[in-house]
Amino acid sequence: MSSFFAYLSKLRFIQRWSLMRNTRVENVQEHSLQVAHIAHALAVLRNARYGGGADPARAAELAIFHETGEVMTGDLATPIKYFSKDLTEAYKRVESIASGKMLSTLPDDMRQTYAPLLLAPQRDPEWVRVKAADRICAYIKCIEEERMGNKDFVSAKASILADIEKIPLGEVGDFMREFVPAFEMTLDELNQ
Repeated sequence: MSSFFAYLSKLRFIQRWSLMRNTRVENVQEHSLQVAHIAHALAVLRNARYGGGADPARAAELAIFHETGEVMTGDLATPIKYFSKDLTEAYKRVESIASGKMLSTLPDDMRQTYAPLLLAPQRDPEWVRVKAADRICAYIKCIEEERMGNKDFVSAKASILADIEKIPLGEVGDFMREFVPAFEMTLDELNQ
């Protein structure tokens, strides 16, 4: 018996943004899917506009599994995770152990396929797009919270946007200009 997919199903119970008041709770499972959608789009934009070389399917695949270890660690809030270099390094070790534990729950004949997704995915060329998509998703969450009148996300929104603007990928700028403004709109505005 393997517990891998039973563990994955628990990602829906892990809440993100735990130190902030949320108008709508976001869980790790839904976050992972949104990151996959956007990472895929970033790779498509790279290929369509910047000379190719990206693998949209691989970007989506990495994004689907990018938070898998959190089923064992929970989602540590960003201000805590990056409070100090020592804490950041310690948490990365904890994440690595959790990802290794998750890999160990798979049958032996499946581990080779899942290992690159769970252990050190940052070595994959598509990882830059996954990390960019992760930041874009955080920015979108801030937009959504701010639209609902929640001012708790104003500072985070500005900080995250500054991070995104430093990402040296043309496709990130394109996505921010062409797709992100629609997140400011109501459903009625989107339907017009």
